[in-house]
Amino acid sequence: SFEQFCINLTNEKLQQHFNEHVLKMEQEEYKKEEIRWNQIEFSDNRKVLELIEKKPGGIIALLDEACMFPRSTHETFSQKLYETLRKNNYFSKPKLSRTEFTVCHYAGDVTYQTDQFLEKNKDYVVAEHQALLGSSRCTFIADLFPVRKEDASKQSKFSSIAAQFKQQLAFLIERLSTTEPRYIRCVKPNNL
Repeated sequence: SFEQFCINLTNEKLQQHFNEHVLKMEQEEYKKEEIRWNQIEFSDNRKVLELIEKKPGGIIALLDEACMFPRSTHETFSQKLYETLRKNNYFSKPKLSRTEFTVCHYAGDVTYQTDQFLEKNKDYVVAEHQALLGSSRCTFIADLFPVRKEDASKQSKFSSIAAQFKQQLAFLIERLSTTEPRYIRCVKPNNL
């Protein structure tokens, strides 16, 4: 589903952050301090993130493009994905499906059904309504609809949930990058 796709994008971004801070930076520190250790090889998930986020031609960009055309369906969106991304090593089309696609995430392959991707990606809040609700005297309502600076000058321009999610996720990762992270990893034993 679309929601699972967004969750998995978040997991990819957090894994990239983990790789950068725990594996890459620590090993650079070892080199700098001339500490002997065995190099730890880790999979870099930049290519998967590029598949999802690339403009133009990534999954989110193709989804946003499909949402802007009134005649687009989940079938036409799927076809566009297959045509555009068929040569990408991290993308595949299940053999017997016309509306599914598979992404090879760092944690394993995930197959997504595109049935409601278009509907769930459309943000139906008109900029004027957002501004009106954001300027409410009721602080609860105003906090739910913050007035965005860029919205003030734009007429009702298409805005997608995926694009907003991607922007908010980038902001979160930027904020995390200013901290000194501590990680707790959960390990599930094989026999459970």
